[in-house]
Amino acid sequence: MKALDELTFDNRFARLGDVFSTSVLPEPIAEPRLVVSSDAALALLDLDPAQAELPLFAEIFSGHKLWADADPRAMVYSGHQFGSYNPRLGDGRGLLLGEVYNGAGEHWDLHLKGAGQTPYSRMGDGRAVLRSSIREFLASEALFALGIPSSRAACVIGSSTPVWREKQERAAMVLRLAQSHVRFGSFEYFYYTKQPEQLKALGEHVLAMHFPECLEQDEPYLAMFREIVERNAELLAQWQAYGFCHGVMNTDNMSILGITFDFGPFAFLDDFDQNFICNHSDHEGRYSFSNQVPIAQWNLSALAQALTPFISVEALRETIGLFLPLYQAHYLDLMRRRLGLISAEEDDEQLLGRLLKLMQNSGVDYTLFFRRLGDNPAADALRALRDDFVDIKGFDAWGEDYLARISREDSGSDEQRQTRMHAVNPLYILRNYLAQKAIDAAEDGNYEEVRRLHKVLCNPFTEQPGMASYAERPPEWGKHLEISCSS
Repeated sequence: MKALDELTFDNRFARLGDVFSTSVLPEPIAEPRLVVSSDAALALLDLDPAQAELPLFAEIFSGHKLWADADPRAMVYSGHQFGSYNPRLGDGRGLLLGEVYNGAGEHWDLHLKGAGQTPYSRMGDGRAVLRSSIREFLASEALFALGIPSSRAACVIGSSTPVWREKQERAAMVLRLAQSHVRFGSFEYFYYTKQPEQLKALGEHVLAMHFPECLEQDEPYLAMFREIVERNAELLAQWQAYGFCHGVMNTDNMSILGITFDFGPFAFLDDFDQNFICNHSDHEGRYSFSNQVPIAQWNLSALAQALTPFISVEALRETIGLFLPLYQAHYLDLMRRRLGLISAEEDDEQLLGRLLKLMQNSGVDYTLFFRRLGDNPAADALRALRDDFVDIKGFDAWGEDYLARISREDSGSDEQRQTRMHAVNPLYILRNYLAQKAIDAAEDGNYEEVRRLHKVLCNPFTEQPGMASYAERPPEWGKHLEISCSS
């Protein structure tokens, strides 16, 4: 493991030049202090976790100091925001400090969010507040622990610098890691500003750095686009299967790698609700839970438009047509596993649909239902769960069909089924009220709760002694927290 001054930088994106990003130094925040760090994320940089406790660590990731080999850049991009095209966005409060090359041969972007004003700040202060930084940190690491592709979060640094949002708050910075911060909107920017040479240079960079296997195909750009479609189909299946709502699925928030990033007003479902809107600013429900799949396909179409100089429209349409079938296959496979099924039958989709409708009509806790279904032999689990449903007869009828379904499986004993189910059904999930409790404590200067919550979420499938309170249904106030884009 390495010390802070031993990291190896190889700033490949910066070498593309000033057309793609602008050189900007971070603006320091006052009295920096470590709020929380992730040992697992720091390990991606070959960085010794003990380095996080050093004063130098907080100084670097609060903008006070910088490596000589770093090359901080604010990336330019555009994007469709709530369906409307914005011609020039870019990193308005974040900076790509550089790319670290680790011993495994991987490049990791060091992206510092909340680093101050850039040419793309659009009258904003370029700051992030403590609550949003904590939420992004926890979400990044929680999604990763669930097996959902995501950017990672290495640390949150707090400060005494005042920032005004709905009220006066304190500035913070979060260091997030990803193998690329290129997004759908990056391609849109060069396409709509009619810069074909730069569009091609970006495409060649992404192909060479992130999709080298596609260069071996007859049509590299088409092969890359197909890979992006496939990755997003799987990503959306995982979001839907685990009840994750992104909240702001603008094309500038969609990663070219098919990972979750640019966290804002996200939420995990508490009670199951297909129409749940997690973003208080989303008045029309464009990014509701049920809309995430069609919006992802819409976003892929927007990316496809930007790639028309390289790929025929017919080939692009055919490839986009793969998205929904791929998504459905991945989603149904995940939900079968959540139900403890290992084989496929034609009526499985109908069985699942009936269950979700019953859950919707009864306000059943989405995470705890699947976990409890695997806590006991199936018949006993169903008896324990039936009182959660308003339509008890309907649930009993579903339960009979479920018992018949698992009886047709050659899947071993009840104990083996329960073990399989607990391996895919989390006990602990990042509920909004848990995040809020950690934020409230942190804003009072107590970071123990955010660190404890992070530790619990890093091992979501295994029951942890003394942590039963993190697996409870939320109180009523916890189900109705308003989360907006400033969150």
